[in-house]
Amino acid sequence: MLKKCKQPDDVLFINAAEHFEKGKRQNQISQAHIDQIIDTYRQRPNEIPRYARRVRMDEIVKNDFNLNISRYVSTAETETEISLDMVHADLVAIEQQLAVAKKRHNAFLDELGLAPLP
Repeated sequence: MLKKCKQPDDVLFINAAEHFEKGKRQNQISQAHIDQIIDTYRQRPNEIPRYARRVRMDEIVKNDFNLNISRYVSTAETETEISLDMVHADLVAIEQQLAVAKKRHNAFLDELGLAPLP
């Protein structure tokens, strides 16, 4: 919503693109999502990650008055950080389990008079 008589020197961007229910011919926005949008509008928070953000007019001016929501409210999900130490420990544990299983399997093969796995 844009208002001419707006007092604050900022714009509240709300990205509700993911807040709808898929329909056959058109998507529907639920009352719960409408209420969430209205509450966000009334509270005017500084930022709700991946949903809303108040942007000062000087930032909008720097962006040549581009009002594209994705420019101000990022919808990108942060990837979970992978600990290489934990991955290494997991691989070592799997290798150990594999060695134990292979030794046991070779014992069965030996009983049957078959060639063991290398």
